[in-house]
Amino acid sequence: MDNSKVIFGNRVSPRDAKKAEEKAKGFVKKYGDDRNAGYHLKAVPNGTVGRYLGIQDLVLSDEPLSIDTENSIIIGNIRMGFGHYRISMAIASAAHSMGLTPYWFDLNSFKGTTATSIISSQNDLYSLGSRISQKSVLFNKLVWEPVNSEGFRKLSYNSADQKMTELMTGLYGDFPKDIPFAATHVWPAQGAVHAGLTNVVNVVPDNWPMALHLAEGSVHTVQTQSAYMGYKVLRGMDKKRSLRPMPDEAIKYTGHYIDHELVSNIEADNARRLARLESGAPRRYLLTIGGAGAQQEMFAMIIRQLLPSIRKRRAALIVNLGDHRDAWNGIRKLLPDISCMTTEHADDFSATAAFAEEALDGALDGIHVFCHSDIFAAVYSTNLLMRACDVLITKPSELAFYPVPKLMIKRVGGHEAWGAVRAAELGDGSFECDTMRDISSMLKSLQRDPTMLRFMCGNIEKAKSQGTYDGAYKVVELALRR
Repeated sequence: MDNSKVIFGNRVSPRDAKKAEEKAKGFVKKYGDDRNAGYHLKAVPNGTVGRYLGIQDLVLSDEPLSIDTENSIIIGNIRMGFGHYRISMAIASAAHSMGLTPYWFDLNSFKGTTATSIISSQNDLYSLGSRISQKSVLFNKLVWEPVNSEGFRKLSYNSADQKMTELMTGLYGDFPKDIPFAATHVWPAQGAVHAGLTNVVNVVPDNWPMALHLAEGSVHTVQTQSAYMGYKVLRGMDKKRSLRPMPDEAIKYTGHYIDHELVSNIEADNARRLARLESGAPRRYLLTIGGAGAQQEMFAMIIRQLLPSIRKRRAALIVNLGDHRDAWNGIRKLLPDISCMTTEHADDFSATAAFAEEALDGALDGIHVFCHSDIFAAVYSTNLLMRACDVLITKPSELAFYPVPKLMIKRVGGHEAWGAVRAAELGDGSFECDTMRDISSMLKSLQRDPTMLRFMCGNIEKAKSQGTYDGAYKVVELALRR
């Protein structure tokens, strides 16, 4: 059955199906059609996070791929922001801890192919939209929020994506049909199904059900109970009719997708946080900049509020710029007086890892700024630094689901709002603080009142005991079922 015309038994209108076909034809005209190109792949050790996660990168080759199907898992993903890479690393970490070799299959890394050409163009548009949304209130209200919360929610959107991902199947030819395949973005999942793979897990992000994330023929996993119910009945994906629900075997609740090294150290890391709290050590904040590099003005205001406490050694700040060096240049222009208390750490991932390890039990003060041009280092540095922080300051992206006390700042896209709702309901993070007044109030509470931090740490340990953070392990277990 054509997945662009019928989705879980729900027929797409002829008009929308035709639009999907026309859009795919446009991609072919612009980027070509290499479905029958016969691409081959080979595995090379990941030079950045390979020693932590056991990752083997898949790259183009002249010879067919040789792979051990019994002890391997393919992790399909794309770079679009940092979130999908972050989930992929969590799945790789869990798989590695379970004795498997994770193979990194990034559809946006095969330069010159139709798949990468299409995805790169879409990623550029998404990043541009994210940045504009933080500079223009009108654009954010009238365009970006509606697109990210309601536009991607429509069943018709999935129809168009299904036709588009048919064009990406040329890269899947080397994979055995029954190889365990976990996709952390829907496009690799759809491509895998179109290519005939039979053991596909579609690792759904966020906490807001959208038809964008559907890949019929795969097992869909979700992180929250509310997402499970919303996806099960395809809630709101067609405003004009009630839809047939997803079959039971197509949707599974797993819990949050968290790296093994974070889950296994929750109690130890919380004990360190509480010990610092009791000893009066500087409160440690980790401020992260997302994959689109937005929100610079808000970050500058947060840093400005923390500066008096940093000068008095009552607070310390770690900033992970990801791969957005330009963001720090913008922040420094807004805060020209911070250079004297700032230490910059650039493009030395080994040194970053050593810093994070030493900070677990060592002293920390001042401002430390990290930046890595390598995407793996840019994303994974947050994981390493997270264990040594007391509070993570982040927008409610995939980091909203991580087991660390969190201050949730303003979202970038309507779909992110529900990540903050999840954190606040669990009590392992704040509600979404979408104004500087709210951010300032929460910062003051976290800085001056030990009750809030104790509350979040206690809720993290309670959630762990309930299996809330075991989602990555469960994804791997589902992928291993044959």
